[in-house]
Amino acid sequence: MPHAAPILGLDRQAGILSYIGNTPLVRLGRIGAEYRGIEIFGKAEYFNPGGSVKDRPALNMILDGERTGRLNHRRTILDSTSGNTGIAYAMIAAVKGYRVKLCLPRNASEERKRILSAYGAEIVFTDPAEGSDGAIRACREIFQANPDLYFYPDQYNNPANWLAHYDSTAPEIIEQTGGRITHFVAALGTSGTFGGVTRRFRQDMPQIKCYSAQPSSGFHGLEGLKYMPTSIVPGIYDDTLADGNFWIDTEEAYGMVRRLAKEEGLLVGVSSGGNVVAALKLARQLHEAREQALIVTVFCDGADKYLSEHFWDEQ
Repeated sequence: MPHAAPILGLDRQAGILSYIGNTPLVRLGRIGAEYRGIEIFGKAEYFNPGGSVKDRPALNMILDGERTGRLNHRRTILDSTSGNTGIAYAMIAAVKGYRVKLCLPRNASEERKRILSAYGAEIVFTDPAEGSDGAIRACREIFQANPDLYFYPDQYNNPANWLAHYDSTAPEIIEQTGGRITHFVAALGTSGTFGGVTRRFRQDMPQIKCYSAQPSSGFHGLEGLKYMPTSIVPGIYDDTLADGNFWIDTEEAYGMVRRLAKEEGLLVGVSSGGNVVAALKLARQLHEAREQALIVTVFCDGADKYLSEHFWDEQ
């Protein structure tokens, strides 16, 4: 599917960054087919040049930093990440000539670490047992020690994160479905994707039901996702937005990633698998209620960042 007009005010002279956004919407053909009258689509965000949905907010936060004067070439971009936002920062910084320093849990996939290094990012590894919260705490300490050295976008608390999805992802979904979308489902990490898309739907198409999803416990293997009851809650998270929430088991998400590859030809990451698990839970409920629906979820990234993970060896 060709890209439409560039997002966020960038024209084609901006090079690779102008290809962020306008990603395909892919219908699942076999998975969920038993729920007649219900269509399930995934927004294929791995078509972004940095390979994930995080290209959108990373670019928006960097552009906002430039507009406000908080980011210049004397400062290093600093943030915590589970991988994808860091990769997006590093790619964008390579284009724009900025330095990047990232706090990353040591147990992030080897592929993510290699990609970050390839883009030239400096990595500060944090305790894997503390997950993304440990990376957040480490990042705050670094920034507080030398605030004049850094531009700290703070993706968990920066409104420019969710505004990227409000301005681009949501309108794209409405256009690509011809306004037929009835339900939206997305798992929570920073909550930027869910929050931005849902806020736009509330404004433009308030009849759309929006459901969040979360790991089913604080100890999980779903990189980038947060179990809000025990995590550092992002400042941009609004728990009043969702019409409901689905809980995702790690093994369910792993199994769905394998199914999507074998049954749909889609090589996607673990959060994408979790999103489809949640979409199927919703589809089952709607089917039992004899409702028809068009459900959209998000394929956050591709499988290329997870191919070294052991869950691929399972049947």
